Amino acid sequence: MKTNRIIGEKIRTLREIKNLTAGDVAERAGLSAVQIDRIERNEELPSLAPLIRIARVLGVRLGTFLDDQQELGPVVFRKKNLKESDGIGFSNNSGAEHRNMLYYSLSQDKSGRHMEPFLVDVLPVEGDGFVSSTHEGEEFIFVLAGVIEISYGKQAYVLEEGDCIYYDSIVAHNVHAAGSEPARILGVIYTPY
Repeated sequence: MKTNRIIGEKIRTLREIKNLTAGDVAERAGLSAVQIDRIERNEELPSLAPLIRIARVLGVRLGTFLDDQQELGPVVFRKKNLKESDGIGFSNNSGAEHRNMLYYSLSQDKSGRHMEPFLVDVLPVEGDGFVSSTHEGEEFIFVLAGVIEISYGKQAYVLEEGDCIYYDSIVAHNVHAAGSEPARILGVIYTPY
């Protein structure tokens, strides 16, 4: 599996280019300096919410951490090019600190994009210690396989293959596999910057 090393390195490089300390980024993003340092050193698996906050502080889109933008025109992603080793692992803020969501960017070469489409493998996690996150923007999720549960505000939505949901990301939410089987979703994230 591809490591998250590239994310930490890109954050540190962008922060240094902008002459910001880890403390500056932390304060502006509402995170701790220790957390920024741990993310930059690849010692902490971040969820998307802190990455979105860091991207906003650094003045870049979320995808900047996950890929190298190259193409101004349309980008075509072929199923045959999907490699499990290309998945970037994240935590979904469960009590356990391990990769339980593997993201595959479907538009990594598209420059200037405003949406972030991902194929996401959602791995099951034991227990129910899910921590909700909030961030600016909107999300669209379409379930391709398996069953997922989305905690959204005070509601919970169970979605099966073929179901979809569109919601405002500013409301506390968490996406996780429902039960003990993995799921696969198409997720599109829009974050204004």
